[in-house]
Amino acid sequence: AQWSHEAAMKALAKAPERSSSHPSSLDARFTAGPENRSKASSNPGGELQSEAATKADRDWKVAMTTEDAEAQVGYLASDALEGRLTGTAGTKQASEYLAAYFEQIGLKPLGSEESFFQTFEFTSGVEAREGENQLTLNLGKNSGEHGAYKAGKDFQPLSFTANGEVKGEVVFAGYGLKVPGENGEGYNAYEGLDVEGKIVLILRYVPEEVSMERRRTLNMYSGLRYKAMIAREAGAKALMVATGPNSPNAGELVSLSFDNTLSGSAIPAISITGKVARRLFEASGRDLEAVQSELDAANPHAETRFPLKGVRARLKTGVDRITDTDRNVIGYLPPEDGAKKASDTPHILLGAHYDHIGRGELGSLAGKEGRGKIHNGADDNASGVSVVMELAHSLAAAKNDESGTFRQGIVFAFWSGEELGLVGSSHYSEQPLLPLDQLNAYLNFDMVGRLRENRLILQGVGSSGDWGRLIEKANVPAGFQLKIKNDPYLPTDATAFYPEGVPVLNFFTGTHDDYNRPSDDPKTLNYQGMIRIGKFATSVVEDLAAMDTKVAYKKVEEPASKKGGQAKLRVYLGTIPDYTSDVQGVKLSGVRSGGPADKAGLKGGDIIVEFGEQKITNIYDYTYAIDSATIGEPVEVVVKRDGERKRLEIVPAARE
Repeated sequence: AQWSHEAAMKALAKAPERSSSHPSSLDARFTAGPENRSKASSNPGGELQSEAATKADRDWKVAMTTEDAEAQVGYLASDALEGRLTGTAGTKQASEYLAAYFEQIGLKPLGSEESFFQTFEFTSGVEAREGENQLTLNLGKNSGEHGAYKAGKDFQPLSFTANGEVKGEVVFAGYGLKVPGENGEGYNAYEGLDVEGKIVLILRYVPEEVSMERRRTLNMYSGLRYKAMIAREAGAKALMVATGPNSPNAGELVSLSFDNTLSGSAIPAISITGKVARRLFEASGRDLEAVQSELDAANPHAETRFPLKGVRARLKTGVDRITDTDRNVIGYLPPEDGAKKASDTPHILLGAHYDHIGRGELGSLAGKEGRGKIHNGADDNASGVSVVMELAHSLAAAKNDESGTFRQGIVFAFWSGEELGLVGSSHYSEQPLLPLDQLNAYLNFDMVGRLRENRLILQGVGSSGDWGRLIEKANVPAGFQLKIKNDPYLPTDATAFYPEGVPVLNFFTGTHDDYNRPSDDPKTLNYQGMIRIGKFATSVVEDLAAMDTKVAYKKVEEPASKKGGQAKLRVYLGTIPDYTSDVQGVKLSGVRSGGPADKAGLKGGDIIVEFGEQKITNIYDYTYAIDSATIGEPVEVVVKRDGERKRLEIVPAARE
């Protein structure tokens, strides 16, 4: 749930490869074909008749209670929903449960065909095209043309491959790493190696015998996407990856695995088995295990990158990006004067994401023993969903018994696709069911189940000058030890709305050791704390709903970079990428006010296609290019704006 843009996508893109002996459930989905994948189809109108809907049919208390919260979290974070990965049966069941709850407490539907659902599309994975992935090797005059290798057995495409057919000489580039730095800190597998127009073969992971400190550094650059980009920038026209005999999962193919954005690498890329790799080495008179051992020991005198003399390859790749659907769950509480059309009425939006990471396919922090286990996501984010459910029931009852003043409507939303990059909430901000110019404020609840030491974190407070007095008033009876964060560019669904001119406020109780692990279970939550947060938020919402004027939107200026401590600083640009767009380059949904991108003239809607001397084809290229920038040194950026190329100069700043 809690991810950032430039920083966390950088971590995602470069996350060190982890070994697993068990294929993920998503791998099985991709290889089995579309007929075996669970679809989250819409169920517009009528009475919900599912087992999930039946679970929601109970005597919910109007007053917020720990009993109700435990029941809600207990269902959403149960093994039956298998971690609620976007687009699976788990999110379908969860959405039906939430829609049935909305119906039961008397909310009005806003979705298509009078349903509580808003369906959206997302890219969920890749499939290898039948018969369109081929590999043929010519192993020299002594071996001759080798028979065609079998896709799925001897080789297979990588998830980010470009589709195409190439042939050429094969060059071995060791671990394929390129790490900035001098005096032993840097690493360049391509130094002195000519790979222009050739097919590069590399090993997975990093050298096995380096120190832990060195491994941590190299791991930052060990992602296969990054290695593919480095090979491409060095001039290679295709990439082959092998898992060496000294590595975890020795000789195994890289799985055709799930990927968050699934943008291509701009060159064909495949994985080959250890057996095929050994054959390539033997044909050129070399021993794969011996070469890897020299690489692992970092022997400066050994020859560890070289052309495989006499070896040529022809490979063809063909994969399809899989488009799937899931849905947001949206309910509406009209104001007291319900005569006006909802689209003409100011309203407040309360939201929480109900998806999680399944069996750890997305961003699991579990060790090897936790791979493949259900990640139930009780705190992330069944806790936030439960608080919004309780808010919806309490506020609906208050409006019906006229104990509250509701001059504005209230929309309650449960988003899916947050773990993929705010897909559901971004879809709503682009195709709102009520006009965004009528949206007064957005309140988000993400990981609110671990209240400790009475400390509640409120984020995005700087998005409006009105938040201070509303929060202070609500906290008089609540008595929280509040930790105020002004930054409105948040690592959660609030970021889908703030760039659209909407004041935002995010409720959060902090991260913990169970975050994105199978141990994030219902029994770990502080339900009394959740109810207290719900009552605190009720006070804020009731004051908002009683207002005759709009909450004042404040555009937050980027604070000046702090001085000193250069070792702790990283390059900062202030761009907000749009992770839901499918374009060549990186489309921006906005830029941070006062940040380097804003000062350079970049705008929301721009598509970055070049950064310095780096061609940008996807978010991964962009985050890697940022790494090569220097704080305070101007960089030329090329963007596409309204179909035209525009050159701008950006001066990267520093952020601790």
